[in-house]
Amino acid sequence: MTAFVRGVLAAAVLYTLLVGCGAERRPDAPHGPSPGPSAEAASPRQGKPFRNTAPRFAPGPAGLTPVFRRAAASAAGTGRTVALTFDADMTADQGRRAAGGERFDNPALIATLRELKVPATVFMTGRWAEEYPDQARAIGGDPLFEIANHSYSHYAFTEPCYGLPVIREQEMRSDVERAFAAFRAAGVRNVVPYFRFPGGCYDDTALRAIGPAEVTAVQWDVVGGDAFATDAHAVAEQVLSGVRPGSLVVMHCTRSAAPATEQAIRKIVPELRARGYRMVKVSELMRTSPLGEDPADAP
Repeated sequence: MTAFVRGVLAAAVLYTLLVGCGAERRPDAPHGPSPGPSAEAASPRQGKPFRNTAPRFAPGPAGLTPVFRRAAASAAGTGRTVALTFDADMTADQGRRAAGGERFDNPALIATLRELKVPATVFMTGRWAEEYPDQARAIGGDPLFEIANHSYSHYAFTEPCYGLPVIREQEMRSDVERAFAAFRAAGVRNVVPYFRFPGGCYDDTALRAIGPAEVTAVQWDVVGGDAFATDAHAVAEQVLSGVRPGSLVVMHCTRSAAPATEQAIRKIVPELRARGYRMVKVSELMRTSPLGEDPADAP
């Protein structure tokens, strides 16, 4: 086994330890996009939390929340596009750690994305927006980025899920809506109707519970492997070896848990561009894809 392969495997193992993102719990059911009217964050009185122009997929059978994890390679207009996504993770009970100096933000990463002019989708928890309202507002006000929902609490929506606390079924919808409310309170703009399950863990019960929030669940087909990784080169190689046209890459915007991400991006972006890839936000990737492609069926 080469040193590179050992490095990639080590990064993958470390990745599963992160409370931010993990493997999926059920296969995705593709549905066509629908740019219909957006849902409201908590109640009709509070107004709509995201842009009406961002495409969403139609609900699945029995009102299940649709799931998107990769654009169909054959989709007209997709070409060599890839969406880089970053999870801004902070759980509801990590305030004491933040007060003690742990940094759940990563301003250097955002600055590098701006420097390199990389469009990206940031999946933000409501608790993160509360802890860093100025940064949340600045990221959400930059047309280069869009803000998506990563729950308020970052608790698991099914179990087991990498040791995360588990939210009760009757609280799932309100947790999603509370995150939108936190974005609104922080003055975040460019919010899109997309949701990423904490840990990437979900089942039909969770998909049904958040159905009334009228979001599209967004997963991924490429794991960045940046969780707890310190070797930026290994992270970059893992991303570059997995990307295909229409890919969704998951990485992190959390300095303490993913310290190598910013340097990895400096390697990933030039190489992707050299290969002819164009980086887009999830909304654009979804807009050009009539179907969410199941990687099991991909060529």
